[in-house]
Amino acid sequence: MNTREFAAELQLIGVNPFVDVPLEVLAFLFEQAGKAKGPIPVRGTVNQLPYQQTLVRFSGAWRLYINLSMLKNSPKRIGETIQVTIAFDPRERALPMHPQLAEALDKVREAQQVFNRLTPSRQQEIIRYITRLKTDESRARAVGRAIDFLLGKGRFIGRDTP
Repeated sequence: MNTREFAAELQLIGVNPFVDVPLEVLAFLFEQAGKAKGPIPVRGTVNQLPYQQTLVRFSGAWRLYINLSMLKNSPKRIGETIQVTIAFDPRERALPMHPQLAEALDKVREAQQVFNRLTPSRQQEIIRYITRLKTDESRARAVGRAIDFLLGKGRFIGRDTP
């Protein structure tokens, strides 16, 4: 894996800890990704702990957001200098559809058709939400809400209609 290493001060925007990525590292990542626009999937280490993240541009600056899984107590560590390695991550990140959702979509053809017309990112948003639930009961409730949402009968994942 071609990586770059840098030290950066942990900063805060709103409630989100982040580090600025140096220009020479950005140039390397853009070359590796074959693009300099849109989200860029990356992986590496923060203080020698592995992470997988997405590099995003916000308010004109490229930022690597540092969440709690990447750095314990990151919101309380603002101002600390951290060690970062970073590389473009070409691996597919799409989650497979949970069987409960697939079964429900098979049963409700109209919902399946609406789901198929959603953008891939919106589809993954629904799949990710349902897949990450811990219990079968909560997943079953969420699948029901997802089907209603796709049929235009309610809100789901903070959205009014597909």
